Amino acid sequence: MKKFAIAVHGGCGSQDKNMSEVEKQALHELMTQVVNAGKKILERGGSAVDAVEASVMVMENDPIFNAGRGGTYNSLGEIELDASIMNGKNFACGAVAGVRTVANPVKLARAVMEQSKNVFLICGGAERFAEELGFTKMLPDYFHTESRYKRYLAALAEEEAAKSLPELKKGTVGAVALDCNGDLAAATSTGGILMKKYGRVGDTPIIGAGTYADNRTCAVSCTGTGEEFIRYNVARDVSNKMEYLGYDIFNATDAVINPERGKLQPDDGGLVAVDRFGNVAWQCTCDTLLRGTADSDGRFETGIWTEGEPQFYQKANGNEIEK
Repeated sequence: MKKFAIAVHGGCGSQDKNMSEVEKQALHELMTQVVNAGKKILERGGSAVDAVEASVMVMENDPIFNAGRGGTYNSLGEIELDASIMNGKNFACGAVAGVRTVANPVKLARAVMEQSKNVFLICGGAERFAEELGFTKMLPDYFHTESRYKRYLAALAEEEAAKSLPELKKGTVGAVALDCNGDLAAATSTGGILMKKYGRVGDTPIIGAGTYADNRTCAVSCTGTGEEFIRYNVARDVSNKMEYLGYDIFNATDAVINPERGKLQPDDGGLVAVDRFGNVAWQCTCDTLLRGTADSDGRFETGIWTEGEPQFYQKANGNEIEK
C-alpha cells in the first residue's frame, strides 16, 4: 500500500479543563468519526481533496463544532460562515465568506475551486452561485443551536463576563491529507468568533493565512484568532520555511507557532499539518486542540490537550490505550 496520512482539528482553546471522563471519551469518539470519514477515502485510493472535504463536512454537520450547523452568532445575532479548500497538486483553491444559507460551506468552496474561474466569493454572490449549482438553501433555524444562542445572549448582557466561558474563545475546524498518489490538500471551515463585527472575515477563507497546500512541502489548516493568522500569513509561512530554509515539518510548525520562536502569542491558536512524506505535525499556543490523526502505517490517534495527561488515545486492535 502506498503511503497516506490525514490530520484533522476541531478548534483550539474551547474545551473545558473540568470536563468529566465521559465528556472526554465522547470527544475522542467524535474525533474518531471525523478522522475515519477521510481515512476511508484514502484507504480506497481516493484523493486528498475528497478526504479533507469529507472530514470537514462531518464537523460542519455536527452542532458541537463552530462551523456549518454549529456556527456562532455575530454582533447582530446572525450566523456568517467561512470556508476554503486547496489542492497541493496544482494550487487550485476556492473560498467563501459570509454565507448564511449553505449547510456545508466547504463544499461550496470546492465548487468555487472546480466550477468557476474564481478563487473567492462572498456573501450574497457566493449564495447565488450556490443556488445556480443546485445547493439546498437552508433557513436560519437550521444553524440555530440553543447553547450558542444562550452564550450570545449572555454576551449581549455582559460581554466581559461572557468572555470567560471556554466555548467562546476559539472555534474553527479543518483537515489536511496526503493521498496515495502523493497529492496534498487542506480544508478549513468556521463560524468565526462570538460577537464578531458584522461582515468580519478571519483567516479561514484566506489562502495562505488559514489554509495552504503545496505538494512540494506540506498542507496546513489553522485555527485561532484569525486576525493574527492573517497578519503573519501563518499557513504559507510553514510551507515557506520548508521550501526556502529546508526545515522539516516539525521544526517549521514550531518556528511559526511557538511564541518563543515565531510571532504568535500565547492563546492565539494553532494548526495541523502533513508533509509530502506523510509526517503529521500539530502545534498550538492554547491549552487545548481537539484533533485526530491516522495514516497507512496504522497510526490512529485523537487528542484534546496540548500538555498534561491524557494527551492521546491510540486505537490498537480495537482497544483504546492511554499514552
